[in-house]
Amino acid sequence: MSDHTDAPNSKSHPQVDITDLFAFKKPGDVTKSVLILNVNPQAPTQVTAFDPEASYELKIDTDGDATPEIAFHIIFSAADGPRQTATVYRATGDSVWSAGPIGDVIIHNAPVCLDSSVQVADAGEYRFYAGLRSDPWFADVNGVFNNFQFTGADFFAEWNVFGIVLEVPNSALGANPQIGVWGRTLLPVHGELTVVDQVGRPLVNALFNQEEQQDLFNRTPPSRMRDTFLPSFVATLQGAGYSDDAATRTALFLLPDILTYDYTSATGFPNGRNLTDDCLDYMLNLFTNGKVTGDLTGAHTDFLSAFPYLGPPHRNASGLKEVRD
Repeated sequence: MSDHTDAPNSKSHPQVDITDLFAFKKPGDVTKSVLILNVNPQAPTQVTAFDPEASYELKIDTDGDATPEIAFHIIFSAADGPRQTATVYRATGDSVWSAGPIGDVIIHNAPVCLDSSVQVADAGEYRFYAGLRSDPWFADVNGVFNNFQFTGADFFAEWNVFGIVLEVPNSALGANPQIGVWGRTLLPVHGELTVVDQVGRPLVNALFNQEEQQDLFNRTPPSRMRDTFLPSFVATLQGAGYSDDAATRTALFLLPDILTYDYTSATGFPNGRNLTDDCLDYMLNLFTNGKVTGDLTGAHTDFLSAFPYLGPPHRNASGLKEVRD
């Protein structure tokens, strides 16, 4: 769940399947923020490196119009055995609409950690890490699909992901501290980079869209989401017992699917998202109009207190379980 395996290429190209997006204030430093984009559920059982043909992107909306004014793009080299590198670009202006290696290079040829090691790249006020990490998402998935009858069994307790962690000065996110963040991944289709997966807030796509609509949701630019999906979101909320007005207000809060973040505040989800935020409880409560308030699971305890924050990978993660999104 969260955003695990909802992309159409999740089985053939799991390295571009986004699992989660996080944005939070750097602990102990009010001048910086941390952005995390996790991909590749059940890593490294399906693929063992990032895709060198893909564009891994973080889009930043600075003025509330659901379009990007700033973008960070991460491009990976082809893997050479256990070795791979990453280059990070920051784009502004018209180039933010493009994909791939665009903008100014802020991190060049950073080492990628495809094992349990941690190699951090520093460049000025930026810090970067990419590699195999413990999956921070926690949820009783079986309970979700068993009519919300929860046992507190954390389905993801031993899963790993590929983590992309970028520490940035707040000034690089724009002068307005109230921003919107979303992540997306793209792959070449007929020679053109095409959106494969996209995420803002966790669980929006999984809870509010049927399977046949999830791919369209992933490919729809945030600025067009209300036109396309608002009626179905309102209907779902009305079915949960919301009044017409409350259903519309809540659907407008959820759409466009962008993670809102005030970098002057550390309150946590839905203001940004910390690694320990219980987003499933929050979203279940919203989705059911208060009828379901939690799944009995709690945050993982393997997080690091310092960069890159994501916990070390599980050595015995089997990766044999299948998640139903």
